[in-house]
Amino acid sequence: MQLVHINLGKVRPLRVGERKLMSAIGKTAVAGPVPVGSLGLTGDEQADVSVHGGLDKAVYAFPLEHLAYWQAQRVAQGVSLFEETLPPGFVGENLSILGLRESEVYIGDRLHFADCVLRVTQPREPCGKFNAVMGYAQAARDMVLSGCCGFYLAVERGGSLQPGESFTLEAGSRQTTIAQALARKRHQHLR
Repeated sequence: MQLVHINLGKVRPLRVGERKLMSAIGKTAVAGPVPVGSLGLTGDEQADVSVHGGLDKAVYAFPLEHLAYWQAQRVAQGVSLFEETLPPGFVGENLSILGLRESEVYIGDRLHFADCVLRVTQPREPCGKFNAVMGYAQAARDMVLSGCCGFYLAVERGGSLQPGESFTLEAGSRQTTIAQALARKRHQHLR
């Protein structure tokens, strides 16, 4: 498993339908090392800490394996594409990772990096800002239905992260995968 990119964002205006909201969903890959504290990566901002950020959602990891799916969704929706592949940080992730998907990681598992430890806390739940970034109104629904969501991490031991470094997975209680947790939330919303 590998951390391919570290992505940081600054709060700036984002058009969501007719509204203009503040958001840091648009993140850009940076060179490392990047310091990691209890509230996340140094230099990364969140516009609304009631839904993003905080101790249990300090860092957002996203499997790069999903980028092809999202690119295909945008093409199917007729979104004008300037890039052949989506750039790192496009879906708002802090960590672009390879080798660990939602069906393979459980809430409570720990990702061990050379200088820090991050604990898996929950799946990402998309919002209207995600629809705006993806360029079509049903993107949030597609994220929930597809399970291509990524997951939030709490910082268990701060330190620093370096793009390109490998990490290992330490099993937690192994009761609920991220995919299962997202499916439960989907069923709750359908009731």
